[in-house]
Amino acid sequence: MLDKLTQKFSDALRVISGKAAITEKNIDDAVEAIKIALLEADVNLRVVRRFVNSTVEEAKGEKVLRSVDPGQQFVKIVHDKLVSFLGGDGEGLKLKGPDALSTILMLGLQGSGKTTTSAKLALRLKKEGRKPLLAACDLVRPAAVEQLSVLGAQIGVPVYREEGARDPTAVYRGALAQAKRNLHDTLIIDTTGRLQIDEPMMEELRRLRDASRPDELLLVADSMTGQSAADIAKVFDERIGLTGVVLTKFDSDTRGGAALSLKTVTGKALKFVGTGERPEDFEGFHPDRIAGRILGMGDVVSLVEKAQEVIDQKEALELQKKMEKENFTLDDWLNQLRAVKKMGSLQKLLEMIPGMAGQISEEDIDKEDLKSQEAILSSMTRKERANYLIIGPSRRSRVAKGSGTSVAEVGRLIKKFEKMRTMMKKMAKMGKNPAQVQRMTRQMMGGAGGL
Repeated sequence: MLDKLTQKFSDALRVISGKAAITEKNIDDAVEAIKIALLEADVNLRVVRRFVNSTVEEAKGEKVLRSVDPGQQFVKIVHDKLVSFLGGDGEGLKLKGPDALSTILMLGLQGSGKTTTSAKLALRLKKEGRKPLLAACDLVRPAAVEQLSVLGAQIGVPVYREEGARDPTAVYRGALAQAKRNLHDTLIIDTTGRLQIDEPMMEELRRLRDASRPDELLLVADSMTGQSAADIAKVFDERIGLTGVVLTKFDSDTRGGAALSLKTVTGKALKFVGTGERPEDFEGFHPDRIAGRILGMGDVVSLVEKAQEVIDQKEALELQKKMEKENFTLDDWLNQLRAVKKMGSLQKLLEMIPGMAGQISEEDIDKEDLKSQEAILSSMTRKERANYLIIGPSRRSRVAKGSGTSVAEVGRLIKKFEKMRTMMKKMAKMGKNPAQVQRMTRQMMGGAGGL
């Protein structure tokens, strides 16, 4: 996620961060490198100029050149500028309370991921305690209605559809009646899309907009299209009106041109990003957190939020105590492996750790090794996982046979566990020293297959 941009920014800031004294030439060199990084990231040219000019103006002031730590002050300026250009404080959905019906109109070109995003948003709102209903109003793309129905069944959200329907506005009215009848508080309307913007599509969307008077009009755009996503958003806003944008395929976007261009070009907030293929891979967009990721500072807040979804707070505190006392067991390891799987991609999680972005790629992560580790641990008895010292030759042979691995692999896992347990004890006592945590994390990963 934004790997190339992160690497370029890191290179640009490396020459200036941490310096006890910097000159205007240092600043010019760093800003020039940042400008090239933004242009290579396919950020809108007008946005690049505004970013560079405002950064130079502020960085060359006395506040920076004469500060106690000018290098860090410069990094802070760049961070704050990134936050501002990404959208400032960020914006969530503006929906009515649970006693009234809110309507969300999903817009976008064909292929942007609009139908999938509609389902992801419905799941997110469901988890937040709302009662959503999906309306299948894309009557142009073949199988769009069926796709939404399948996704709705997968996430446990009802879908309103009308077989053979041709008028999306009529379908909306039917969905509205069902939403009121069944006391739904959110109606999400999946609309038609085209391969490119044309007048028939815009006219259909205008009729739907006027009929539904939505609380939110969200454009779904493909982040891989770079600044073109911002240009498309601008046209939709001018013709239909938008309240916000959702970027799909954000996990595959190594450049970041769309995210950095959107707010300045359209004036509309980027509200959500799609970060994978699973219905759960959908996040609120937080400019300050993304700026931190771009600058290699990580995103600990998002990491904690993901962990909180699958790990009980009481269990987490007990686990920390076990790590500190070196009482971490193989049973704890198995539980953590399963919890990490629920949290999503291991590489995405590592990117949220300060200093780890760009350090480990998808290729470095041995997924087969992780699977075999889980199989070996699952083949042990609870008693064996509680006390690995009792796993002698005969038990290792049984575990190997049960997991489809070898006795040598079982032995390696136990040795790795012993080493990891010692490292975890040290890590638990490090507190908030980022450099030590980063170094220890790399050691624990052991090529990313050690967790």
